[in-house]
Amino acid sequence: MPGRDFAGVRRYANNKIREHNTMSDPYKPSLVSSGLLAALLLAPLAQAAPDSDKPFAEHKVVLQISDDDPFKQTLVLNVANNLVRHYGADKVDIEVVAFGPGLRLLFAENANGARIHSLAESSGVRFSACENTIAAMTRQLEYAPGINADATRVPAGIVRILDLTGEGYRLVKP
Repeated sequence: MPGRDFAGVRRYANNKIREHNTMSDPYKPSLVSSGLLAALLLAPLAQAAPDSDKPFAEHKVVLQISDDDPFKQTLVLNVANNLVRHYGADKVDIEVVAFGPGLRLLFAENANGARIHSLAESSGVRFSACENTIAAMTRQLEYAPGINADATRVPAGIVRILDLTGEGYRLVKP
């Protein structure tokens, strides 16, 4: 839904305004104002849409990984896999957000790389890597860690989680 425009709504409003402009009606300004008001009210909806390609998913889940424990990293992937198996890939929209020590899950050399690729390719699970953590780890390690090719960089992991929960996603911290 990113970039979703409301061209049809705008077209409808413009047609109604044109129809109304051809009539002599003392309430003409109210219809024009209503059309403008509708356009202004609908504009934020286009920006608030989640970055998902699953607009009809019945369940929306954001999984947080902020722990470098390999057990927890495997657990978060198991949870994603279990959700997909239970609901079906088209009925559940999942994003795994990694930040802090949990970013190591999305390092290119992580042992779970094949599972991450499989979940991303076959089930549409999205993976987000916190750029704040990448920058901090780069300073600490004295080199930039390679990030899994299936991960998308986001400015701040916690902000991404807050944005997603604001869009109706349920936060799960396995």
